[in-house]
Amino acid sequence: MNTINEEQRLKLAQRQLASLILRHAPSTGTHPTVVPSLQLMHATELSEPMESVYKPSICVVAQGAKTASLADETYCYDPSTYLVVSVDLPILGRIIEASPETPYLSLKLSFDNDVILDIVREMSSSVPAPAASARGIKVNRSTPAMLEALVRLMRLLDEQEDILIVSPLIVREILYRVLQSEQGAVFRQLALIGSHSHNISQAIQSINRQYNLPIEVEQLAKSVNMSVSAFHKHFKRVTAMSPLQYQKTLRLQEARRLMLTESVQASDAAFRVGYESPSQFSREYARMYGSPPTKDIQELRQSI
Repeated sequence: MNTINEEQRLKLAQRQLASLILRHAPSTGTHPTVVPSLQLMHATELSEPMESVYKPSICVVAQGAKTASLADETYCYDPSTYLVVSVDLPILGRIIEASPETPYLSLKLSFDNDVILDIVREMSSSVPAPAASARGIKVNRSTPAMLEALVRLMRLLDEQEDILIVSPLIVREILYRVLQSEQGAVFRQLALIGSHSHNISQAIQSINRQYNLPIEVEQLAKSVNMSVSAFHKHFKRVTAMSPLQYQKTLRLQEARRLMLTESVQASDAAFRVGYESPSQFSREYARMYGSPPTKDIQELRQSI
């Protein structure tokens, strides 16, 4: 097809996706769907930065715009692009374009890296060799084929008897489109057992499962068959931080959530996420968020 038709397909798919999200998520907030891996979001105003650990997922904006910050890096995505997160990462998300007249509308499709590996095995041998380990978060340009597959997945929400059989096929197509993108080699590398990126992904899962326990970096590196120096180098390439910084970010994010949503006292939150010293917790918390725990939570509640 010529360029004009490609652009027309892209704009049509963007409009269809926005309409379907608005229909299935008519009110503000995050909406789960009957497709277990798919959730929708609707917002009518700009948001405060929202912290969470993003699991492997594809985040697509049909209307509006959002940023995702990892360590000192910020990624912006809108209807012309989409975000792919290929490993568990502590991310600060913020809606930067939304209004009651033109609400922010998006979807997040979670995926399993085992499915990526299965697709990679079936892809043509002419596909370029995987790249070296690289950041586990990327922004890709949206394509008509990608968005059209997402439109078909959204339409299944009206045909629930077909979801069990058809949705895995469409999700597989969507992931195939990601693997065909300009950043596809990065995600192929993450799926390949024995690659540096795959090893780091395994280590990240270990840290996430036991983030409240002390990290033994040497043991962690050994568990994925890497030297300590190589482990540090590739871990930082994938996550933008060291293993200890990664764990600290997870701990502080979870402590903040406990204090904000469950009204847990600062000292209790510190112990629950693995700190032995409340004073150390308070110092590191203030370094990350700009204020001591109690003051920060008070300010957050007022802003909300």
